[in-house]
Formats: sequence, structure tokens, C-alpha cells
Amino acid sequence: MLERAEAGAPEGLWIRAEQQSGGRGRLGRQWLSPLGNLYCSTLVRIGSQDPAAHLLAFVAGLAVLDTVRAILPDSHARLKWPNDVHVDGAKLAGILLERRRDAVVVGIGMNVAITPEVTGRSVTSLHDQGAMAQVDAAAVIELLEPRFRSRLLQWRTTDPATLLEVWCAAAHKPGEAMAVQRGPEDRIEGVFEGLSTDGALLLRCADGRIESVSAGDVHLLA
Repeated sequence: MLERAEAGAPEGLWIRAEQQSGGRGRLGRQWLSPLGNLYCSTLVRIGSQDPAAHLLAFVAGLAVLDTVRAILPDSHARLKWPNDVHVDGAKLAGILLERRRDAVVVGIGMNVAITPEVTGRSVTSLHDQGAMAQVDAAAVIELLEPRFRSRLLQWRTTDPATLLEVWCAAAHKPGEAMAVQRGPEDRIEGVFEGLSTDGALLLRCADGRIESVSAGDVHLLA
């Protein structure tokens, strides 16, 4: 997709792969990509008046959540900072942003028919959660595209604080206990305090101080 962006592809282009041999998640992790799930990306062109580009991760998360709720209206799907969608603690979808100059590629992976086995992580799929058999990757992207456009318009026409408030309402509950792994030897624990104006995770630690986390893995604590 970045190559197409370099060649002048317009905003709104979507590409879907049936299967991937080199799917990637955050921090360079492998994203297992068996046939039957959704692997897609879309192109956003950043204009001079647009909000910060990294907030597109929150835009995409909301669009994916909107899509999941359209398919599974009774599910307990929630957003997980910074860019995942979970159902009852199991990962259903993930998002990855890549930027080159004014082009941002928003990559989205969602488990539709297949639940990959991931060591040490709880994973689920739409079908595991009760989606009808006819719900396939092609059907999901048809639902996702207009919902992404709607959330993209919201990003461009409302202030970032409003977007982040909407995201928070669909994500962690205030006071939810969590740990954040910021590096091999850097782990902090606390409770969810919200997001900063730039989308960083705010964690209230046991001593009362607020830690602002820009990157890391969140683990929810019982």
C-alpha cells in the first residue's frame, strides 16, 4: 500500500488480502494470517489542517468496534489501548499504522472465521462469538468501510478531546487495574485514569502519581 501511496493513490483506497505470509502486528510481532480472516489496509492522506496522524489508531479502533457491534450486537466487545479490540478479554482485532510523508496506511486484521493459536494470549473470532456462517471477510469489509469513513470525518471535524472521550467510553473502565510492560525490565502497575490530550495512557500508581505511557503492552489485572 505504501508503494501505491508513493505512486499517487488517493485517500480511500482499500486493499484486502485473502491470506498473508508476512503479517505484522505492533512491535514487529508476527500476525498469524490464515485463510478466512480479514487482512486489509486503507490509505489516509494527511492535510495541513488535520489533527495529529497518530490519532488515526483511535479512529480505526472505533470503526472496527462499530463493525463488530453491527455483526454481534450483544457481544461484550471493547477497545484495549492502544489499538486492539477484545471480547471478554480475548483479542479479536488489531490495528497498525505506517506513515510515509502525507500518506498513512491503516492496517486492520480481524479474526473472522479462524481463531489462531497464540502462545500466552487469549484470542477469539467473530464465528467463535456467534456470528452467522455467511459472515466472511468480504462481508466484514463492506461493513467496515463506511464506518471508517464516518469515524474519519469525526476525526477531521471534532476536536481530538471529543474523539478520545468517545474512545474511552468504549474502552477501559475508570479505575480498572492494569499493568503496562514498557520494556523488558520496565513494568508498572496501577489503575486506568484515562487518556492524555495526545492519546497517551494515564495510569494512577499505588503511590498516587500519574504515569503517562506513550507505548507499551497493557495487561489487565483481575
